[in-house]
Amino acid sequence: MIDPHIEQNNEGTIGGGFTGTMNDNENPSADQTNKHFDYKVIATDGNARAGEFATPHGLLQTPVFAPVGTQATVKAITPAQLEEMGATLVLSNTYHLFLRPGDELVTRMGGLHEFMQWHKPMLTDSGGFQVFSLANMRKVDEDGVTFKSHIDGSMKRLTPESSIQIQENLGADIIMAFDECSDPTNRDYVEQAMERTHRWAQRCLEAKKRDDQALFGIVQGGIFDELREQSARVISSMGFPGHAIGGLSVGETKAEMYHSIEVVNAILPPDKPRYLMGVGTPEDLIEGVLRGIDIFDCVLPTRLARHNSAMTLSGRLNLMNATFAEDQRPIDEQCTCYTCRTFTRAYLRHLIVAKEMLAATLLSIHNLHTLLQLARDLRQAIIEGRLQSFADEVMTKLSIPRIPERQI
Repeated sequence: MIDPHIEQNNEGTIGGGFTGTMNDNENPSADQTNKHFDYKVIATDGNARAGEFATPHGLLQTPVFAPVGTQATVKAITPAQLEEMGATLVLSNTYHLFLRPGDELVTRMGGLHEFMQWHKPMLTDSGGFQVFSLANMRKVDEDGVTFKSHIDGSMKRLTPESSIQIQENLGADIIMAFDECSDPTNRDYVEQAMERTHRWAQRCLEAKKRDDQALFGIVQGGIFDELREQSARVISSMGFPGHAIGGLSVGETKAEMYHSIEVVNAILPPDKPRYLMGVGTPEDLIEGVLRGIDIFDCVLPTRLARHNSAMTLSGRLNLMNATFAEDQRPIDEQCTCYTCRTFTRAYLRHLIVAKEMLAATLLSIHNLHTLLQLARDLRQAIIEGRLQSFADEVMTKLSIPRIPERQI
């Protein structure tokens, strides 16, 4: 049975296969920027930008990495710990919060900031990627997506309009247009999904009511230059106050992902923030910033922590290994996080072997701090005009070769 909470029809959609651009006179939502949000670039170094993005819950200094709090919590971490490590932006998941506890309950609890006691900026995704990940458990049509809940097997429905309604109920500062994320290498499907994403983006603009939320449009197009260019032009013509690059880190090579970023950012307006969705290894932050990305998020640091792995700028450490049983060093002697200031590798390995919950917390603190500090260091390197040398230094320590930027 379809959940009656979700709209099943939309009478105000753009018909057919809208793939062109619109000017301000054709698009009644052509400029979504308002008094609640302001983005400015304060320094550049090549294609990289250091910026400031003002939101209703505070200022974001970019580049910035956002820890992921899928179900209104960053796994194993308290909001106070996030603040201590210097996090300024947290992402939560529309799909998961719609299913449990429900966006209307969150509204009754005062909104997502109050519900989870995080009072700095927040971002919610639209649910598009999670629905894409359900594979055979979902059916896409022009109006939206019908899918089977992974929790209880009940049938649910998401449309561009209901995704916006849910995100408005949740109340994050930055919200995402509902998109269709496809296999990035299947050209026919990529083009079909891209065109549908464009039509859904316009419906999201028309559905949005709150002016204290910044709605970002999402660029799709897989690994195909001409489709990425087309999507970047269409989405940037719609007047969104910021833009996201979606459909990457889902099966393509690193070189293909980085090139797609170059293609898109050559077209997106430079005076609006750019968000690379779901990407968050140290090397991806470096390569993304070099190509003009401002915002990143990823579950990787906390997921690795729950699997006994520590991220460092010299590579990963599997702390389950017996070689750490009597190692009195911290995870990273250069790191200033609480875990590295306080505990040894030997103690962390003991927690892992004993299956103590504290292991996940301490490793998550370290892994998140590593990416948050890297983003801060990248920002400072941009301001000081030494980004290339800083990037070379870190990539050398990681033993990962740089992938040169192509001329677009």
